[in-house]
Amino acid sequence: MVGARTDALSKLQGAGRYALELEAVSRHFGALVALADINLTLESGERRAVLGSNGAGKTTLFNAITGDFPPTAGRIRLFGEDVTELPGHERIRRGLRRTYQISLLFDGLTVIDNVYLACRGIGRGRFSLRRPSDADPAMESAENLVSVVHLDDVRDQPVANLSHGQQRQLEIALALAGAPRLVLFDEPAAGLSPAERAELIEILQSMPEHIGYIIIEHDMDVALRVAQSVTMMHNGRVFKEGTPEEIENDPEVQQLYLGSAHG
Repeated sequence: MVGARTDALSKLQGAGRYALELEAVSRHFGALVALADINLTLESGERRAVLGSNGAGKTTLFNAITGDFPPTAGRIRLFGEDVTELPGHERIRRGLRRTYQISLLFDGLTVIDNVYLACRGIGRGRFSLRRPSDADPAMESAENLVSVVHLDDVRDQPVANLSHGQQRQLEIALALAGAPRLVLFDEPAAGLSPAERAELIEILQSMPEHIGYIIIEHDMDVALRVAQSVTMMHNGRVFKEGTPEEIENDPEVQQLYLGSAHG
């Protein structure tokens, strides 16, 4: 009896520890093996970078986690719950969010309106046609998120008037709507200027500690500064794992990735 209770307690502790668990996850597109036997665990609040050259399987990995392209084989657990068969919107309800390489914003609306709609979209009154009041909780949340991503100065500007970097910052605000517990960032630094990359690093480093994230990024300087751990992928498989320092100084990584990227 004591052993059964101990096993149950261990399962509960494990469920609370890991935000994400991938067990032998594979994804095939016909004869193409995009992911092969991926095993990965992410602790609650952990920040991890997933690196690799084009075609390494990074975006396919995100698609499997979010349910856009469910795995062909293997299991995915989110905060201890098996979500392998759940549709994407159910994973969102459980605290998962994602940004995309291509911006998905309402260009004709203002910054605050975009963020408000994201906050409203996860609330109970999302189908209401009433205009928001000053006391609307969703509007208050939107105002806070605009500040978090450093867009107060352009809160009332149409999104079409924003710089590329500011649009990336806005995408982070949308991903943070609804108090997520795990966010997947898909190349947020792509196309940013040095000043915009510095702004992005500051935003990611200042996120609440309880929110974990995985970042796919080609900019090594960004990825290694905002991550606590790194997973290196190659040909759809996990090639190396370690701290940013270990990955940066690994001779095989330098030969495979860093050398080709910076040579």
